[in-house]
Amino acid sequence: MRITSVYLIRNVFVGFLAAAALLLPLFTTFDLVSELDDVSSGGYRWTQAVEVVLMTLPRRAIDLGPFIALLGGITGLGQLAMTQELTAMRTAGISIVRIAVTTMFAGVVLALLLGVVDEWVASPLQQKGIQIRNEALAVAGEAASATGGIWARRGDEVARIGAVSSKNKPVNIEVFHYTPTMLLTSYIFADSADVRADGTWLLNNVQIKEWDGATETFRQVDHMPWQSVFSDRRLKELTLPTESFSIKQLYHYIQFLQGSNQPSAEYEMALWQKLGRPILTLAMILFAVPFTFAQQRSPGLGGRLALGAVIGLLIYVGNQIIVNLGLLLAANTMLTTLAPSIVLLGIALVLVFRFDRSR
Repeated sequence: MRITSVYLIRNVFVGFLAAAALLLPLFTTFDLVSELDDVSSGGYRWTQAVEVVLMTLPRRAIDLGPFIALLGGITGLGQLAMTQELTAMRTAGISIVRIAVTTMFAGVVLALLLGVVDEWVASPLQQKGIQIRNEALAVAGEAASATGGIWARRGDEVARIGAVSSKNKPVNIEVFHYTPTMLLTSYIFADSADVRADGTWLLNNVQIKEWDGATETFRQVDHMPWQSVFSDRRLKELTLPTESFSIKQLYHYIQFLQGSNQPSAEYEMALWQKLGRPILTLAMILFAVPFTFAQQRSPGLGGRLALGAVIGLLIYVGNQIIVNLGLLLAANTMLTTLAPSIVLLGIALVLVFRFDRSR
């Protein structure tokens, strides 16, 4: 029995490798084409574009993990079905549930491997790639600021950073002061700021507007010290896209957002998606078991893989719709993110047991 389990796991992992060899080059090519659109002679070079794409390759593998699990499971088990080895196993008394448990063990190993790569390889490499890209675009004068900037709040003081330069210097800083009744009393704009070692910022080229009833005053100063409301975490980290954060970074950033009275649902969704990805991976690989036995007489793998790809795409799109609706409707982030994966895992288990009883 142990020999059979090892044989099954080996074939499933060969399927994983085959699926990854099919999907990763395809999506990497799409990523490269997208990066080449931003290449310019004076800044972002094509060699840097290739480097950035290679640095984001582990992230692409993480994102494709559930697809790799589904298509890899179909490939590995399908090959055994084509050679009648699954039939021989069933004749020897090995149940479909037993085959599913063994296949699921391979999925657990894959999920753990993807989790380790996500936390300690994919996230640091992707963030480094983003920094290389942004610094190259900044040289060409094409760098875009973070969408909406970076916002923070402390009591009645609200601040915003428009962007962070390639030298980790905040630019386009706005500071709003309100009364407890939310009346604006002062507005400060600074072109840039120098971050001091003690955590205070020295605002440069500062414009100050103040209101006292119906009276408005305006003054401009070259420099102005300011006790920043922003976390002492690296500013560049705050400007990174959500998907590039590791679990540890997401947790700390959520604490920062909640501590400064800012919405954190988007980052909570990202955190729970990462924690829930192993469940989705297990669900997808379990789907390969009833899928294989339902298509056992199929003459080839092409049709199975095509149908598996369609099912995987539908599951992915449906999951994204549910997550975005949950974000739009301010639903419970953990429930919205984990529920689809748990439901899919439950459906896969039900199908496995039904096939085991019927055969």
